[in-house]
Amino acid sequence: MKLFHTSDWHIGRTLYGRKRYEEFEAFLTWLAEMIQRNEIDALLVAGDIFDTSAPSNRAQELYYRFLWKVAASSCRHVIIVAGNHDSPSFLNAPKALLKALDVHVIGSTSESLEDEVLVLRNEQDVSELIVCAVPYLRDKDIRVAEAGESVEDKERKLLVGIRDHYAAIAALAEQKRMELGVDIPIIATGHLFAAGGQTIEGDGVRDLYVGSLAHVSAGIFPASFSYLALGHLHVPQKVNGSEIMRYSGSPLPMGFGEAKQQKSVCQVEFHSTAASVQLIDVPVFQKLERIKGDWDSISTQIRKLSETASQAWLEVIYEGEEVIGDLRERLEIAIAGTQMEILRVKNNHIIDRVLGKIHEEETLDDLSVNDVFERCLTVHEVPEDQRPELLRAYQEALSSLYEDDMQAE
Repeated sequence: MKLFHTSDWHIGRTLYGRKRYEEFEAFLTWLAEMIQRNEIDALLVAGDIFDTSAPSNRAQELYYRFLWKVAASSCRHVIIVAGNHDSPSFLNAPKALLKALDVHVIGSTSESLEDEVLVLRNEQDVSELIVCAVPYLRDKDIRVAEAGESVEDKERKLLVGIRDHYAAIAALAEQKRMELGVDIPIIATGHLFAAGGQTIEGDGVRDLYVGSLAHVSAGIFPASFSYLALGHLHVPQKVNGSEIMRYSGSPLPMGFGEAKQQKSVCQVEFHSTAASVQLIDVPVFQKLERIKGDWDSISTQIRKLSETASQAWLEVIYEGEEVIGDLRERLEIAIAGTQMEILRVKNNHIIDRVLGKIHEEETLDDLSVNDVFERCLTVHEVPEDQRPELLRAYQEALSSLYEDDMQAE
């Protein structure tokens, strides 16, 4: 049996205001073709299908059109779990209809663990795979808040809650396999931050929980899993060096920091319960280029790109000593007559000289939500000893806001 593991599509995401629907459509078309060409039996999508909890009509159209294509292909099963960017109620809304197409959607945990344990069967109705389809585990799903508890207590309870959830669902899967009387693989999904996981500056990966310790160690996952398909981190990577615990990574670069990164999906093939993994490279549908240096270096790099008829989107980071007040105008002249487009200009020289101030070359895109909050504390002259507690409270409010399902009512 062969399956594809992918995640973090973030359909609908923009890049510095530039819509990317053509890229998403090109990726989904390519993925449907590869599923057919490689005779894939099952597709696992480990969360963050959409970039927001209220995706646009066009984002939804791309999603449903893709599922229709896959349902008509050789792929027998599609398993989709929600990530932290997704609305559980939105994903779950067409659940019954999609199940008729062998598309299984798990938007959130429920009172019954049975809902997360899927026994997949082939055309002869023979059981061939058990999937522990675990979605993003929200704070309220795995932890009971108590008055007066410390951040460390919250983090400990989160980790215990995640571990207990996987232990319980693995035990249920093993029980089902025993009842079936066949030695078939048990695989699991997850949308979480594994300890030691690699991220890239500007990739937009949010902290899932308050505090820095709630990064899950590989040791919490039961040994009965033949493969663990993870989502949330955008860099393709193994967990703790394991061949069978992997992040597929995002199929598109989510920022210019990922411009040189080879994106991929994981092709997993089972022989009995043993899994072997091969990375399938995703083509580049829209080239991104990050250009850095002084003016001479930047202009030279732009000229070399134009000589190759590049159609890249550019991020320009000026690092020269000379103060250039008309940097944007110079850059527009440099790319005139080409098919390149400048999406972002960052002037490090001005940023270094005008510390802490918003200026003409720095926009909100350059700042995280925590950066903005910290600048507000500075503007209002909040004492240093009060800032850590205020920042922690702010992060808790943000986390709660992110987890609210706006479409649940």
